[in-house]
Amino acid sequence: MQAFKIAVKSIAAKKARSALTMLGVIIGLAAVIILVSYAQGQNQQMREFYESLGSNVVNINAYSPGKNVAKLLGDYCMDELDDYILGVTPVVNFYERTVLKYGAKTMDSYESSWEESPQLVMGNQDYSLCNNFTIAKGRDISFLDVDRYNQVCVLGHDVAETLFNFVDPVGKEITINGIPFTVVGVFAEKDPNNMSGMDRYLLVPYTMKRVLSSDNMISDFVAKAKDSASTAKAVSLLQGYLDNLLGEGMGYVQSPNEWQEQSEEQDKMQQRFLGGIAAISLAVGGIGIMNIMLVTVTERTREIGIRKAIGAERRSIIAQFLIEACMICGIGGLFGIAAGYVGTLIVGKLSFKMILIPNAGVTVGAFFISVALGVVFGLYPAIKASGLQPVDALRAD
Repeated sequence: MQAFKIAVKSIAAKKARSALTMLGVIIGLAAVIILVSYAQGQNQQMREFYESLGSNVVNINAYSPGKNVAKLLGDYCMDELDDYILGVTPVVNFYERTVLKYGAKTMDSYESSWEESPQLVMGNQDYSLCNNFTIAKGRDISFLDVDRYNQVCVLGHDVAETLFNFVDPVGKEITINGIPFTVVGVFAEKDPNNMSGMDRYLLVPYTMKRVLSSDNMISDFVAKAKDSASTAKAVSLLQGYLDNLLGEGMGYVQSPNEWQEQSEEQDKMQQRFLGGIAAISLAVGGIGIMNIMLVTVTERTREIGIRKAIGAERRSIIAQFLIEACMICGIGGLFGIAAGYVGTLIVGKLSFKMILIPNAGVTVGAFFISVALGVVFGLYPAIKASGLQPVDALRAD
């Protein structure tokens, strides 16, 4: 307790110097928390993106002139792979100009920014299942819509809001590039951060491709597997089927599960890298603490001499200076954590448009690291102070 009291008095006696000494720890600790939290925020955003795409998805790319790959692939998945596959759909992303009109409201893909541009997509009755969309109003497109070339569409959340505002779109008629389509449903919002633009999708049956475009080629498909084990099995079987059907190298099958695992590993590496960079700031702050503690030892040489002359042991001298160094680092650590929390909230709002809170484990670990800095960088000055000879110390000015 006596050592704590002496440490508090020493810090309070030289407030400006103590504050400047703490500044290195504050900046270093705040940097560690903010950078690690930033990496975690990136990881969280990517995880949400992959979740929005849907889990256990199989992406297929295959095309062969003269063969109806869409029908052949659909029949194979539903007949031979029904133990692994829940559904399969062609996926057509329409990259030509798309103009949507309802009354006086217009959405033009060429005249809008990326954040507001509508994206026309085409698929079958399994498109929503395979791509993790849910219906908020009305219904999804059906097998009969696809089979009979029905001019129907399902609107993404943002498209419905832009064209209809508070009016219920179901049953209303819009035009797509001048061709009338009846709105049969509206998708629920799934991409609030607008990372992929999925809420700006407009789904029509893929059989309408010949009406909307002169290009009738369909080469991209998405299948939905039952679980992760089924996904791996389906990828293997589908690749073998396409190799036999089209020839080796003419069809490709992949799963986003593989990309997600690679992305998570990269995020962990980035987290460690950013944490290492921030740790350099802490090391610089620690060197500053060692410097100040050496100055403190010099200033208090006579005090050390008196204490040793009346019987103080070396360990009590070491404890006194270590406690003072740890106290400086601990107080700096608390301020650094506060600064890190504020900085993380700002970075989360500006970079990810979300409330980002530092991980509790990182916060507690950062505080103990700051205290450990006091031990590591305060040890040499403390040992130096305890090694002074009483006679020499008492003669010091």
